[in-house]
Amino acid sequence: MSIWGTLVGGAAGLVLGGPLGALLGALGGYAAGKGVDGADESRDGTRSISFTIGVIALGAKMAKADGAVTIDEVSAFREVFHVPDEELKNVSRLFDRAKREATGFEPYAQQLAKLFGDNKTVLEELLDALFHIAKADNVIHVAEDEFLFRVALIFGFDRAEFDRIRAGHVGVGDADPYRVLGIARTATDDAVKSRYRQLVREHHPDALVAQGLPQEFVDLANEKLATINDAWDRVRKHRGLAP
Repeated sequence: MSIWGTLVGGAAGLVLGGPLGALLGALGGYAAGKGVDGADESRDGTRSISFTIGVIALGAKMAKADGAVTIDEVSAFREVFHVPDEELKNVSRLFDRAKREATGFEPYAQQLAKLFGDNKTVLEELLDALFHIAKADNVIHVAEDEFLFRVALIFGFDRAEFDRIRAGHVGVGDADPYRVLGIARTATDDAVKSRYRQLVREHHPDALVAQGLPQEFVDLANEKLATINDAWDRVRKHRGLAP
């Protein structure tokens, strides 16, 4: 069963708990009464659902961070998720509920930070999904940028790490490839190669799915990998390195 059938139908009887579980439970599609706050949850299915609900909840909060939810932003949300037609109504209801509720974004981000604290790469992919939504209307508003930075801090990223992630989304073709790779221009060739290989290992879609990223988000992971490869290609050509 896809993540969407599990999500809205409660298949497999997974219990999420915490604010994310409460969001699902409010729609009557999930048993959230016996869960924990995510700190010690390890089952792959629960991690996949947590990632998905996390993007929905934070995406809804982020989409209105600039004061309005546009059609482009909602469409971007659906593009990130690749929601099948038969599940679109249910998932849209979940997005709308998260958008309207009074709860702030912090409890959701904190639960995700606890659940995926052992793997910041998955949290980075979640930030990438939020950036995708933010830039849907071709501009990342100041309020959205601040929102993303505050989420990143809760996830455990510092300013330099956030700037690296952001560089992969804002003016990608013109962005400093060294910043995208997160390494200094003064680094040795060997250090740059090592950094590139590390990022490829960490962000390979297969590795991410094994660590909790739902299969439905593989395209997002592939986009991230393409950005890393493009930055490496530009650095390689600049330095005259062999492919």
